[in-house]
Amino acid sequence: MVALERSELVDALRLAPGCSTALHDAAAGACFSWERAAAEHATQENLQRLHELQNKLYADRRYAVLIVLQAFDGGGKDSTIRRVFGAFNPQGCNVVAFKPPSLEEQAHDFLWRVHRHAPPKGSVAVFNRSHYEDVLVPVVERSIEPQVVRQRHAAINDFERMLIDNGTRVVKIFLHISRAEQKRRFEERRTHPEKRWKLDVADLAKRRQWGAYHKAYSAAFAACGTATAPWYVVPADRRWFRDLAVSQIVRVEFEGLRLRWPALDRRLAGAALR
Repeated sequence: MVALERSELVDALRLAPGCSTALHDAAAGACFSWERAAAEHATQENLQRLHELQNKLYADRRYAVLIVLQAFDGGGKDSTIRRVFGAFNPQGCNVVAFKPPSLEEQAHDFLWRVHRHAPPKGSVAVFNRSHYEDVLVPVVERSIEPQVVRQRHAAINDFERMLIDNGTRVVKIFLHISRAEQKRRFEERRTHPEKRWKLDVADLAKRRQWGAYHKAYSAAFAACGTATAPWYVVPADRRWFRDLAVSQIVRVEFEGLRLRWPALDRRLAGAALR
């Protein structure tokens, strides 16, 4: 089979508005007929292009980009941030990792802690977990009622629409790994001293709730996937394909902004340089 063109790949990974996905384990290893060497070469091209586009975004100052990364534990969020978003200049990119809410954060509405980290125009923000945790964890733990979940879905849609209306491109990516691959990565963490700190007892408890999390994610995809802020589901068992897919998605989203270089200030056009 011939590998999908990069633009076709993005279309294949984008969920249609209001649609969900069953998150089958077999789909987590898909690579759409890409070979590793070709994928790695294309990824490097994308990273160079992302570096250029971020510079243009910073100079343009009309738009911002918010990248939301969600995944199961061991799904590869940290390595994706390092290997893909490492292409960005740190001066114009802020990475925010959302942990369980503090007592102060719990005293506010669930979006309070998220909104203050939204990127200003000219910059990029990458959320390692996000506001979607509040329609995942409490749903699986059954600590909120279905009506509250529906209200939160609606609030998320309003929040993202407000960001978009104010010039922020919202890019939402789910890194899809299989249960077998998560087990392999957990075993790797348990046996390698430099990785043990990444494994927590809570990770094992969440693994036993695999099906419940699938169901909560599917509901979030269906309720919060919109035409202007769709969800992308990236097969992530193969890191090299994951990097290609994520870098291509973000590249396409950046290029859709039609960024431009600012014109030279008229006062500088004829100024004598001494």
